[in-house]
Amino acid sequence: MKLPVMPPVRPMLAKSVDTIPPDASYEPKWDGFRSICFRDGAEVEFGSRNERPMTRYFPELVAAAIAELPPRSVIDGEIVVATDHGLDFEALQQRIHPAASRVQMLAEQTPASFIAFDLLALGDDDYTERPFTERRAALTEALAGSGPSFHLTPVTTDLATAHRWFDEFEGAGLDGVIAKPPDLTYQPDKRVMFKIKHTRTADCVVAGYRVHKSGADAIGSLLLGLYKDDGTLASVGVIGAFPMATRRQLFSELQPLVTTFEEHPWNWAAHMAGDRTPRRNEGSRWNAGKDLSFVPLRPERVVEVRYDHMEGERFRHTAQFNRWRPDRDPRSCTYDQLEVPVKFRLDDIVPGLG
Repeated sequence: MKLPVMPPVRPMLAKSVDTIPPDASYEPKWDGFRSICFRDGAEVEFGSRNERPMTRYFPELVAAAIAELPPRSVIDGEIVVATDHGLDFEALQQRIHPAASRVQMLAEQTPASFIAFDLLALGDDDYTERPFTERRAALTEALAGSGPSFHLTPVTTDLATAHRWFDEFEGAGLDGVIAKPPDLTYQPDKRVMFKIKHTRTADCVVAGYRVHKSGADAIGSLLLGLYKDDGTLASVGVIGAFPMATRRQLFSELQPLVTTFEEHPWNWAAHMAGDRTPRRNEGSRWNAGKDLSFVPLRPERVVEVRYDHMEGERFRHTAQFNRWRPDRDPRSCTYDQLEVPVKFRLDDIVPGLG
């Protein structure tokens, strides 16, 4: 492979802001795996945000890149799994698997798509020092004949349209809007774009904790639950961004609530494999060997957290601590409090997707 921009390259990043800024180019914020696709003839490589190659996990996209992209190109985008019901991040996660036979099976059962939104190189030309408006125009022309696997993300300079996208597209699994200054050059690993994401709050039951990785008497993360209509307590996610002094204080405060698994709604021995409720001796698919066992607590304490959106029954991303709610009855912490986005079709955002 010999391109004007060679792998590995860390993608250009965005910093969070509260409101959509004026005088920018706006795009939907896709919820998938950020990736830069390098193609030089029959050679194709997909790099991840942390510069690790993802090529082997998406053989269908390798074949699609050869069929749909310019012969020599470097394109920044997002790998997603699109369905009739919107983006499926959980299915996308399953694609990262060590067994080649399973990788091939999943490539056929849950094929991925690539949403392109920036151009780093085309032919012998390096585009990284050119303004975004020029890169976008060249990318639009380069992908004019692409599909069905490679798609160009929509873009607008109209602020009202960006606000409408922010409100409507969440129903298809997207999680906000990206704003790019029109004269922005491509700057790897720098937060020079802007992202505006949905922020909501929910009152959750604290059902357990994991010990801090230091091994000290400190909290690593708190496990959160919400009650279903049938009265069972479902695992919805974790919070873990605390100062060390707070981690130690919480460890002491929560000791009176420590209980046994037999007396806990998440009795690990009673759950079958595949249940998303935390279990003892569970491992992380993203960090081999990481211990995800937890200390069970009586579900008596309530915390208000901030979250962006749900993926099924769980928070899509790690929630953020907001405040304690000693005034709330834990049993009142149900799914009914959560805002449900209006459904929106992916095909109405990018024709041919989903």
